[in-house]
Parts: sequence; structure tokens; C-alpha cells
Amino acid sequence: MRHARRRIVRRVARLAAVGGLLIGGTMVTRAVASEPPDASAAPRTLAQRASGVGADLVSRLGTDRTAGHWVGSDGRPVVAVTDERAAEAVRRAGATAKKVRHSMSELRSATSTLRAAPRVPGTAWALDYRSNEVVVRGDRTVSGSDWSRLTGVAEGIGGFVRMERTEGAFTTRLNGAEPILSTAGRCSAGFNVTDGTSDFILTAGHCGPTGSVWFGDGRGDRQVGTTVAGSFPGDDFSLVEYANGKAGDGADVVAVGDGKGVRITGAGEPALGQRVFRSGSTSGLREGRVTALDATVNYPEGTVTGLIETDVCAEPGDSGGPMFSEGVALGVTSGGSGDCAEGGTTFFQPLPEAMASLGVRLIGSGRQGAAAGTSATSSPGAAAPGASAPATGAGGSSPLARLADRRNIGPGLLIVAGSLVALVATRWIRTEQDRKAYRRHYSATWG
Repeated sequence: MRHARRRIVRRVARLAAVGGLLIGGTMVTRAVASEPPDASAAPRTLAQRASGVGADLVSRLGTDRTAGHWVGSDGRPVVAVTDERAAEAVRRAGATAKKVRHSMSELRSATSTLRAAPRVPGTAWALDYRSNEVVVRGDRTVSGSDWSRLTGVAEGIGGFVRMERTEGAFTTRLNGAEPILSTAGRCSAGFNVTDGTSDFILTAGHCGPTGSVWFGDGRGDRQVGTTVAGSFPGDDFSLVEYANGKAGDGADVVAVGDGKGVRITGAGEPALGQRVFRSGSTSGLREGRVTALDATVNYPEGTVTGLIETDVCAEPGDSGGPMFSEGVALGVTSGGSGDCAEGGTTFFQPLPEAMASLGVRLIGSGRQGAAAGTSATSSPGAAAPGASAPATGAGGSSPLARLADRRNIGPGLLIVAGSLVALVATRWIRTEQDRKAYRRHYSATWG
């Protein structure tokens, strides 16, 4: 009976050791697999590929037969179509088709009608491809009479215009930020760009008019550069030329806090539903999703069109900060409503449009071996002011860990080591017991 119990104990110990090896090995494998990839080897992101397929289908089928595209929850492209033949073409291309009533031409016609109506500060509208509607929002500053008048315009367009009131106010979020300061106000720097001769910071246009002088610290001791071009309202971008003409080391790195950064390898257009990150000097690194495209916002200072709408939070001082996804630069922070305690809506100026208008390109985006849609981590300690300020918000550590930090493989290695020790120990104990049993048997035989 005693020998049977010993055999059971040994078998249980061996099974536990083998299980520990499997669990520890899985932990180590997942930790290594989740480390940020090298910029020269990482593949193009799934969201970018899906968005490209959707954009190609929309372009080929036309705006009268489609009504936008987005990335589905399964990562596949989804295209809104108005007829069955278009749906069949979408499915043949490997995408998902969704039948809708109103085409992109109708949706854009509705926004044109809204734009032609008397301007109401504190309102915004955007195209919601998934619901096949134009969503009109009014903040708390919009009076009841103005809202009623705009509602009448929407009702005249048709039932696919949805009216919503929102908390807070749509502002350009200019006050109280670091790291760049001027007589025009305070902002977050965006991306470093170049025209081939001089280097610049591309930031928000509402941060300051042409001629604004920017400094890189709160005392105003270190001059960064001067605003030489921009557009606001209408668009929301500006160009700050470096005082010495060069951005310096680390110009292609966006700082995300905790001594880490993400290398920017290219610029692109976002996809509806895509997961994105925003870094700003007030609220740090934040994450969310793209909720609408081609948004129009009626700020108190003027109307800005063609913006990206997201549910990423932002606060005063985050203006001009970069929005990106896995190393792809997407836009700079324009404005929004709410804050990072309650959440809200934030709008971004698309980056490709701004760069094309200003005649510049991203610094480092054309270096050999870098694939669009990839990310890499490095220390932004020597980064030029065009890299955003380190994340200081309470919620910055979670997305930062996923973006830049290596996973701790220590627990997995400890489990593997402990399991190996247990496996060796059980084997040694069994060998010793067998040797003693043999000695007893041999001694008895010899005697």
C-alpha cells in the first residue's frame, strides 16, 4: 500500500512538472512574440491592408454605388453598397458587402446643404458609414433657437440626417500646454517634416499665425523656430521652421512617455474603426478608435472641414500633437469636446493632405528598409521638439506598455526552471528508490 501511494505521488509530481514546462514555455513564447518588432522587418498592419482593399473597391465602383468602407471586427474590409451587383463585386474581392439605402453622393450632398446653411458655432457633422447617416452634433453652447433652425435644415434633407446634442463644447484646445510656447499660445508639437532643404515641425494651424515665435521650455530660454506657413480655419495645420534649419537626432521618433518612443516610418489615411494612438503634452498617450471621416467642425474661431473624428480623449494643450497607428502617421490634433476623465470626441487634421499642401514630407519616412505601417521603439531622449512630450496622464501606462515596453519574461523562465528542477528531482528520487530496492533484494539473495 505504501509503495502504491509513493507511485501516485511521483506520477502527480511528474505531471505537475510537465504542466509547468508547458505553461512557462507558453509565457516565454508569448512574451518574446509581443516585443515591438524591428522597423525594417515588421509587416504592414492588417488595418492598413484592409483599408487599402476597401478604398480600391470604392474607387472602382464609384460614389453612386458605394457609401464608404471600414474595418470590421474580424479585421476584414467592409464596403457599403447600394445594389446587388456591387455587392457581388465586393465579395469576389474578398471583402464583406453591406447593403445600404443612401450612396456616398447622397451623403456628401447632405453635408453640402448643411455647409450652405447659416453657420452655427458649436456644431459639427460627419459621415457615419456604418449607419449610413450624416450625424449632426451640437454642444452646450448652441442655443435652442439655433438648434431648431439647424434641425429644420436636416429634416428638409431627409431621414438619414441624425441630430444629437453633446456635453461640453467644441474647442481648439490651445491653453496651458508644453513643450512649445509662443506669444500666440501653447501647443504640442506634431511631426518633424522637411522640404529637402530645411526641417520643420508640422502642428495645428490654430496654434498661431505666421510669424509666431516658438520656444522649447517654460522659461522661453531656447528658441525652437518660427511659424512660416499654415491654414486655419478651413484646414488646421501650420509649419514651424527650426531656428537652425535642422531637427537633429531622433527626428523620426514620437515620444510616448516613460523614456520610450515610436519610430514613424510613413504617413497614411486612417480607416473607420481603426485603433489609433494620440500623444500630447497635457494628457500624454491615449488610445481609441476612428469613429467617422470627413468631419466638419464649427469652432468659435471658424469652420474646419475634412477632419478625422475619434473617441480618443484630449485636453487643452494637446493641440497639434501627433496621431498614429503602428508607426504610421495619420494626423495632428485639432480640437474636440470632453476630457480624459469623462471621455469625449477629438478631431484630427489628416496628415497627407497637410503635407501635400505645404510641400513637405516626413523626416525618415523614406529611409531604406522601412515599411509603411510598422513601428519600432527607441529612446527619444535626443529627439527634436517635433516629438511630442512624454505621457503624463494616468491612463498612459497601459497603451504605452503595449506600444513600447518589452514584456517581462522572468515569471515564465522561473516556472520553466522550477518545473525542470521538479522533474529532475522526481527522476532522481525514483532512481534512488530503485537502487535501494535492488540492494535489499541482492543482499537478501546473497545471504
